[in-house]
Amino acid sequence: MADYTFFTSPMSRGQIVRWALHEVDADYEQVLVSWDNKPSALLAANPMGKVPTIIHNTANGDRVVTEAPAICAYLAEMHPNAGLLPTDEEKADYFRWMFFAAGPIEQAITSKSFGFEPTPQQEGMAGFGSLDRTVAAITSHLADRNFVCGSRFTMADVYVGASVGWGLAFGALPANDALTAYSARCEARPARQAAKAIDDALIAESRK
Repeated sequence: MADYTFFTSPMSRGQIVRWALHEVDADYEQVLVSWDNKPSALLAANPMGKVPTIIHNTANGDRVVTEAPAICAYLAEMHPNAGLLPTDEEKADYFRWMFFAAGPIEQAITSKSFGFEPTPQQEGMAGFGSLDRTVAAITSHLADRNFVCGSRFTMADVYVGASVGWGLAFGALPANDALTAYSARCEARPARQAAKAIDDALIAESRK
C-alpha cells in the first residue's frame, strides 16, 4: 500500500495537494472523485465528501488530513528531509502568509467571483476586509523577495503560490509585477510542472 491515499479531482484544490505531494516526493495512490459519486472510503474519512483529502497510511493506523493548507503543512512536517519546513527565523512569515492565503486571499477571490464586494460598513466583519486591501498586503510582502520567507522556497509557497496563480488565472487578482513574477517562480518548480502535467492530462481525458 502507498504511504498516502489521495482523494482528488483534477479540477479542484486537489491540484495544490498534488503539487505538495510531488515537492516531498511522497509515495501516493490517487483516487479520482466525481462530483456526483463520492466513494464510501472518502465519505468515511471526510463526511463532507470534499477533495482534497489524504489518508496517511502508517503502521500505527490511518491518519486523515483535510483542507489543502493543512495537508501542505502536514506533508512538510512528515517529510522534513524535503527541506520545505521553515527555520525559526522564517516561521513568522511561513505561518502568517500561508494562513493569509487560506483566509483573506481565498475569501477575496471567492467573493469577487460571486460578485460580492463588502461595503465600507461591512469590511470590519469580512475576514478579508476588501479585495484592494488584500491585494495590497500580499503585493507589498512579495515586492522585495523571491518567496514568502525570503530567498528560499518553502511549503508556504506551494499554498500561497497556488492561490496567487489561481487568482491571476481567473482575473480576480491584478497582474501586477510582484504577483506575476512570484507566480512565475513558483510555476517553474519541477514538482509543480510534474504535478500539473498529471492533472492537465486527466482534465483532457475527461473532455473526450
